[in-house]
Amino acid sequence: MNRQNNLLTVIYHFIFGITSAVVGAIVTSWPLLFVFVLVQKSNKTVNLTIGQIMHNYNQLMWYLIWPLKRQLKMRNFPTSATGAQHFADVKKLFVLAVFAFLCCLLIMLWSRRKNKRALKLNKVWALVFLLLPIALLPFALANFDSFFVSFHHLLFAGSNTWLFDPGTDPIINVLTEGFFASCFAVGGIIYELYFANQLLKR
Repeated sequence: MNRQNNLLTVIYHFIFGITSAVVGAIVTSWPLLFVFVLVQKSNKTVNLTIGQIMHNYNQLMWYLIWPLKRQLKMRNFPTSATGAQHFADVKKLFVLAVFAFLCCLLIMLWSRRKNKRALKLNKVWALVFLLLPIALLPFALANFDSFFVSFHHLLFAGSNTWLFDPGTDPIINVLTEGFFASCFAVGGIIYELYFANQLLKR
């Protein structure tokens, strides 16, 4: 029984660590996009103001994270059929991640009221999860484009809908590689901090 509980604890923390990273990256994507548009002046590429771009991004993200929102419609950016399909696929992952994060959060709050050590992660597992992304770091830093492609092949196997054409899906002109790299970096930092915290807990 104890071994089963340990396994469930490991799975719980892995899910909580991953979903915390995803939710954290989603939340910080707004200020990150604002900064990147400001610095890269990508708004001039699409002939929109920064305010208009942020409004369209609000519409996109509301679609991606709200389960009841069924149709994507951005005021200034048309969306092709393949683009819409990719965003629909991303929506499934985002909604699942947010739901799992909230469930983990509720479990954590419940466990703190009942038994503070009930969900304590073994330090060996905490170290394993902490070091796991570091093995991928050199590859990601050396060639983020290849890393990004591999990431999409992993998550969207058998689909090329994530290969956007700027002519039919101009939103990709403002969602630049630098912006995505920064979102990945934020998510990675949150993930590392989560398991560093687990490692340092007494």
